[in-house]
Amino acid sequence: QLSEDVERASENPTDEREGEMEVHEDSSSVILPDGELGTTAPSLRFSKTCLKNVFSVILLFIYLLLMAVAVFLVYQTISDFREKLKHPVMSVTYKEVSLYDAPGIAFYPGRARLLSCKHHYYDHIPPLINPGQPGHIECTTQRINYTDPFTNQTMKYALVVQGPRDVKKRELVFLQFHLNETDQDFSAIDYLLFSSFQEFVNSPEKAKFMKDCESSYSSWKFSGGFRTWVKMSLVKTKEEDGSETVEFKQETSVVNYIDQRTEPRSDQLFFVVFEWKDPFIQTVQDIITANPWNMIALLCGIFLALFKAADFAKLSVKWMIKIRRRHLKRSRQVTNHIS
Repeated sequence: QLSEDVERASENPTDEREGEMEVHEDSSSVILPDGELGTTAPSLRFSKTCLKNVFSVILLFIYLLLMAVAVFLVYQTISDFREKLKHPVMSVTYKEVSLYDAPGIAFYPGRARLLSCKHHYYDHIPPLINPGQPGHIECTTQRINYTDPFTNQTMKYALVVQGPRDVKKRELVFLQFHLNETDQDFSAIDYLLFSSFQEFVNSPEKAKFMKDCESSYSSWKFSGGFRTWVKMSLVKTKEEDGSETVEFKQETSVVNYIDQRTEPRSDQLFFVVFEWKDPFIQTVQDIITANPWNMIALLCGIFLALFKAADFAKLSVKWMIKIRRRHLKRSRQVTNHIS
């Protein structure tokens, strides 16, 4: 409305001048009482002008306050964005699968010998017929020798077995080892898990592959004279550079094996079972909750509000100056008329 008034005033300067001339003529032709000239009309005009000025000043302060709030919001938004960039949030997602990529299970039996290896389903393991005697080896196995990655001098012998795949049928792998003689009070077999048995089979340098696995994955043990039940879960971690690492979490339960063989034996039997804990692959990655596009949109809105507020304040000041000039002009006209 203010800008329209300014345009109308600029477009019709002649009308204003004619109006002024008419005022002069009317004022010169009409004789007003002395009391009415000094009191009624100027006081009403002065009170209206004063109210308009006060109202415009209040509006100006309100918009200055809004500008200060907008500046504070800009500062706070930028500070929050920088803080979120420094502290990413860990995101954990679960993906359900029906078939896992068969993991590789690397055993380090030493002088122990693999007697049997079978795949069973629905957690059903039939009773052992001839414990301690060689049985059927129905698992896919490979044997490999390589140097220790930490000493580069000791040769290590590993027996790599293909792990379970079908999680819906609760597939498990049951292995039996036999150790005839031992010079230790406690006997155990080391093993480690790696993500893909097929990658090991397709690797052109299997020794190097096993050295890398031993350097990257943790190793565990299962003891003789017990049945060790291992339930595995897979965790994938996405690094900041885009690479992905895989590790296993496992829950282990140990059950005592009752040796029912008739003759007392000095040999040691090892039993171990591997199966998947659940059909969910856990994926862990760091994410930045700060979205730069949201921040840009917010800043654009704040700056737009700042510019609009500054424009309104500018128009308000111009309007106040215009009202002041009109008031001074009318005061001069009344003074000239009285004189």
